Amino acid sequence: EVQLVESGGGLVQPGGSLRLSCAASGFTFKDYTMMWVRQAPGKGLEWVSTIDSGGGSTMYAASAKGRFTISRDNTKNTLYLQMNSLKPGDTAMYYCEKPSTTRGQGTQVTVSS
Repeated sequence: EVQLVESGGGLVQPGGSLRLSCAASGFTFKDYTMMWVRQAPGKGLEWVSTIDSGGGSTMYAASAKGRFTISRDNTKNTLYLQMNSLKPGDTAMYYCEKPSTTRGQGTQVTVSS
């Protein structure tokens, strides 16, 4: 069974940082492109970032570029999202996703003073 378990969310002040993690199991993690998506209250799902299977190629939404960094450790079957310079507009539930197949249960990020 494919499982994705996110962690690392929380309440942070504007300008702060958080590092999200996603522990993957039930599939050969190193063979798959992975992504982060988010959903703000009352809004639809928004793509945030994608990383290829080897970690050498990344893409970011305009809202994340320059502030967020996606990475992965294929020896630990773990996906990461380092988020810096957080803004209130980044408040959302963050999900890791094995594209087109599985999404985790999410971790809440709240940016507020």
